[in-house]
Amino acid sequence: MSVCLYFHVHQPYRVKKYRAFEVGRDHSYFNDSSSSDLNNEKIIRKVAEKSYLPASVVLAELLRRHPEFKFAFSFSGVVLDQMEQFAPDVLDSFRNLVRSSRGRVEVLGDTYHHSLSFFYSPREFERQIALHRRKISKIFGQVPRVLRNTELSYNNDLARWADRSGYLGILAEGWDPVLGWRSPNYIYRPKGASKIKVLLKNYRLSDDIAFRFGERSWSEWPLTADKFSSWVSAAHLDGETINLFMDFETFGEHQWADTGIFDFLRALPGELLKDKYNHFLTPSETLRKYQPVGEIDVPNVLTWADTERDLSAWTGNDIQRSAIKEIYALENRVLRSRDPELIEDWRRLQTSDHFYYMCTKWFADGDVHKYFNPYETPFDAYISFMNALDDLKLRLDNPKKKRSLNVIFANK
Repeated sequence: MSVCLYFHVHQPYRVKKYRAFEVGRDHSYFNDSSSSDLNNEKIIRKVAEKSYLPASVVLAELLRRHPEFKFAFSFSGVVLDQMEQFAPDVLDSFRNLVRSSRGRVEVLGDTYHHSLSFFYSPREFERQIALHRRKISKIFGQVPRVLRNTELSYNNDLARWADRSGYLGILAEGWDPVLGWRSPNYIYRPKGASKIKVLLKNYRLSDDIAFRFGERSWSEWPLTADKFSSWVSAAHLDGETINLFMDFETFGEHQWADTGIFDFLRALPGELLKDKYNHFLTPSETLRKYQPVGEIDVPNVLTWADTERDLSAWTGNDIQRSAIKEIYALENRVLRSRDPELIEDWRRLQTSDHFYYMCTKWFADGDVHKYFNPYETPFDAYISFMNALDDLKLRLDNPKKKRSLNVIFANK
């Protein structure tokens, strides 16, 4: 049984508490020095100390200890920008991890600004993919061969686009209503595609680590590496690859160090390799090794979020739909401006997290949304976002007005 590990690394540029009286006067939307919940520099440093740095140390140890160990990362462009800006030591840690692995760490393709642009502006999506490809090549020396779209969002149209664009494969959620009786532990061909393959997340085993690991009320708590490895080995008769996909912040940020998550990670490869039939592969290696066993048909958008696994976490209410409609309605005007600072701000405002913070679900998924929301309410997130958007429109109306603060330009 192949084990394909994939970790997603992302932090948004959060919009500060941007008040109506600041519109037209303050064009710095992402620089909040007064709030630790919205101060992007403080947040990236906190996450780095709790998660990125110690988890990277563990992964480096595992690569040295187990020559068979392999895994993959995807990075949003905006998290790489913040590392360059606020945490260059963290960026060096990731760069050294990837470049010293001798091909055992793969970096995947993604949208630069962690946007949902494919579903609102395919041309902007293509621009962000190209920006991301150049960034990954520059930092890590790799050209992505496998695509992971924002929030693991996927449908047939996206798969066909990736097929035409020459990707080996694309990642998606192995969701029961899509698969029916079939297992996520095989490779599938997207409907309407000719060459590309789909790598499906085993969400039950992935979420055992990402969400349930530290939950003391869970019937399987405490989760140990040997117990988890026994579950993987039990799947030998039900597939060819176990795909474990999760946020890298699982280690230390979502699951704190005192839960034992780092000890679990440190022990997991050794426990898995005790079974002679287990081995690790990167996503590209997995896609090359196995042939599709069938076709997967996903006409509607599938994501890895919430109980519905759709876009409702980002577009499920009126304020979310209003905000996302307005940001993409500005596309032509923004690009015609040829103002790199304005274009970059517009793209940062496309980041999916802004719309997630506006989510008003308060039932099965409510606690998750509140935990990840730095604003007091979804409506506070909406107000700050729309005020920033109003200011951006004023800048479009007054193109000669210059910003006073430096930002990372769009033509990276």
